[in-house]
Amino acid sequence: MAIQVKPWYLAFVAQALAVAGAVMVLVWCIHFRGGLAWDSSNKNLIFNIHPVVMLIGFIIMGGEAIMTYKSLPLKKEVKKVIHLVLHAIALILGIFGICAAFKNHIESSIPNLYSLHSWLGIGIIVLYGIQWIYGLLVFFYPGGSIGLRGDSLPWHVLVGLFVFTLAVANATLGFLEKLTFLENSGLGKYSAEALLVNFTAIVTILYGAFVIFTVSSKAPPADDFSYSAI
Repeated sequence: MAIQVKPWYLAFVAQALAVAGAVMVLVWCIHFRGGLAWDSSNKNLIFNIHPVVMLIGFIIMGGEAIMTYKSLPLKKEVKKVIHLVLHAIALILGIFGICAAFKNHIESSIPNLYSLHSWLGIGIIVLYGIQWIYGLLVFFYPGGSIGLRGDSLPWHVLVGLFVFTLAVANATLGFLEKLTFLENSGLGKYSAEALLVNFTAIVTILYGAFVIFTVSSKAPPADDFSYSAI
């Protein structure tokens, strides 16, 4: 059942949460953690790329792509291209963010893929890539038959929302994991940094929720904001 709220109202809240989340993760990694660097003797600066890129580049960009069909009053073909391009950017940045985590671990002599967060992360990026490739081939180019597109559409939307939800959940798990490491290393449990990390995780969850609310909203009958535009 669709939510009886205009999609752009919900999308506006999502955009505000996206800005808040982006600012908060940047403040954390730059102000509290010392900044970002791909090459540095301080390997923590390499790791800092990971949460920034995964939240802003992967989750927020992916959420914007998901909301395209409900939040933009544009022609179907234009929305389709924007949807495809934003997801491609999110996928590329997601891979880059994972590479930053691997680089940090390798140069710091830390084992890779030992945590639930890392296992889920690899699985999510693989599913995201498969979803994007399938969408490209079936809905964009070369494009499947009308019957194939019609049969695939509900699953494409459902799997997309499932992967996005997993990404939001895994980001929250990542914030928790990193904060636990920091607290075990002496960070105060009620320090400004600890509170910022927790609130950033909450904002991330709220952003994910409003993305899903936007997709579930009901647009005016005169406008075609549905995923049938695919």
